[in-house]
Amino acid sequence: MARKITLDFLKTEAASGAVLGLAALAALIVANSPLSGAYFGWLKSEHVVQVGPLMLQLTVSEWIKEGLMAVFFLVVGLEIKYEILRGELSDPKKLATPVLAAIGGMVAPALVYLAVSGLAGGPHGGWPIPLATDIAFALAVFAVAARNLPSSLRVFLLTLAIVDDLGAIALIAALFSSGVASQPLVWIVGLLLAGGVAARIGKIPAPFWVLGFALVWYLTVLSGLSTSLTAVAFACIVPVDNRRDKQSPLKEAMHDLHPYVAYLVLPLFAFAKAGVSFAGLTLEQAFAPLVIGIALGLFIGKQIGVFGAAWLASALKIGRRPTGASWSELYGVCLLCGVGFTMSLFIGVLAFPGAIDSPQQIEVKLGVLGGSALSAVVGAAVLAIAGRRRKDLADEAADTAQ
Repeated sequence: MARKITLDFLKTEAASGAVLGLAALAALIVANSPLSGAYFGWLKSEHVVQVGPLMLQLTVSEWIKEGLMAVFFLVVGLEIKYEILRGELSDPKKLATPVLAAIGGMVAPALVYLAVSGLAGGPHGGWPIPLATDIAFALAVFAVAARNLPSSLRVFLLTLAIVDDLGAIALIAALFSSGVASQPLVWIVGLLLAGGVAARIGKIPAPFWVLGFALVWYLTVLSGLSTSLTAVAFACIVPVDNRRDKQSPLKEAMHDLHPYVAYLVLPLFAFAKAGVSFAGLTLEQAFAPLVIGIALGLFIGKQIGVFGAAWLASALKIGRRPTGASWSELYGVCLLCGVGFTMSLFIGVLAFPGAIDSPQQIEVKLGVLGGSALSAVVGAAVLAIAGRRRKDLADEAADTAQ
């Protein structure tokens, strides 16, 4: 059953990968066309949603980032929980490998960035920017490039990216948070605890799970926390039924939500966040220390940190390689971890506050786009070659057996 669910997810993501790529490409085209004013104006326009006494007023960009992406993180959290309890990550050593790899993938990019900024005289404050992996884009590239490879590699990437993203969120809270409202936070903790207890002592109907998630999400926005953090926390309290013949709320939610996430949430998010204007770009800016530091942190630092930590975990016998995967295939996945994109852009805004078209913001975007694109292209090439080699070996084995 675990393998069937994973294969269903891969099938959906492979089909939606092209949609996600087209959405990002469309955003870049629009942002550099006569329609750029309307595009950026739409993203900044504010809209109010009110249900009884509850009201929120956010921009379109914020509704997509805090609202729709919370559903994405909920689905990702549900899948991680399922894999930990029933699937690939039920072996503690297989869980340890992506967790340790994520830590290595945060330390090495920071060191690479600081080394570049120290040698080239760039600003040291940008070191957190290349630490994050963009889950959505990394998974989309993997789905397209790794069709013939073990699904355990996808689980590795998903787990690593979640730990990586949670680490980035914690970093944002520690370095850039202006304060979190305590009262909504207390309510969030209380609701999560109450939901977890209720799920253990009895069956909760699906509408109550939907209502509970909506309420936790609303309180999260009020508190100032990242909705991705509480979405993953909420996924942790959704129960998995122990009886194999019964569909659990967790599996139902994974099955029902995943197509909407793949075909609606992620393409909308890509269209909203990939729009970067290159108007007025100079050659000096393109090779500024900030640009090079971020790009090399993502492309060089990520692959060294992730692959090095995964290899070390295996060598020390505290972790294991993903089931059925070779080191070359795992290396391709490590390259994809350098796709920083959305979270890196977000951290860049916090690290260098200012106008959207300020010199530092333009350099941040160039570094993130350059490092992410290089990681995606090289990672996809390595995975495609590995997949072709695996397929050829399988065909040879089949011919020999005949």
